[in-house]
Amino acid sequence: MKKFIFDVDGTITPSRKMMDLTFKKFFKEFCKNNQVYLVTGSDKKKTVEQIGEDVYNLAHTVYNCNGNDVWQGKKHVRVNDWWLKDKPHEWLSKQLTMSDFPVRAGLHFEHRPGMVNFSIVGRNANQTERAHYVKWDKERDERKNIAETFNYMFPTLEAKVGGETGIDISMKGMDKSQILKDFFDNDVLYFFGDAMHDGGNDQPLAKAIVDSNRGFVYNIQNWQNTWKLLEDYVD
Repeated sequence: MKKFIFDVDGTITPSRKMMDLTFKKFFKEFCKNNQVYLVTGSDKKKTVEQIGEDVYNLAHTVYNCNGNDVWQGKKHVRVNDWWLKDKPHEWLSKQLTMSDFPVRAGLHFEHRPGMVNFSIVGRNANQTERAHYVKWDKERDERKNIAETFNYMFPTLEAKVGGETGIDISMKGMDKSQILKDFFDNDVLYFFGDAMHDGGNDQPLAKAIVDSNRGFVYNIQNWQNTWKLLEDYVD
């Protein structure tokens, strides 16, 4: 059976913004005619803010926090209560102090079920500050370097670049690939995500699907790209 899995931020919405209303109308119809699953690093509250309760509840299952907080409509299926310990927290705090990026907007650690999102600029950054950091990070690979060093320092944990400004941190193996345990071997999976590069938080799931020959993956540039690809699956 065909099953469609989507990242949210940057894949079906603009980054950290609400879903385009015209695409939302199309996507709602797609959800009604297909089995749709969402997997995102964001928590439920932020996901609903971006896509609305209507789209959220039309999805067969929503895997928030990289699959560590699972919902089917209003039914809470399961949650992982892991918490980041002091030593890795202190190490990340040091990186926050050492970074040459000039802005600290606040909320640099956001604890979510089963994971932590770490951000140098901070989750409270406005769009201008976010854009400044995105440009900075592309030039210096700051997030990639922090994540790689973190993974060396703390081998039982795993840091993955997520979204435009953050790093997702969890226990090793508690990444997006963990959702595959909920699918049958004969399911044909179609996964759409914008962070399938090495170190990106969509990469573990994409790699697991390809390596096990369980379906197809699409490295998305933006929500318009997703829309164009989905038109091929509409009768």
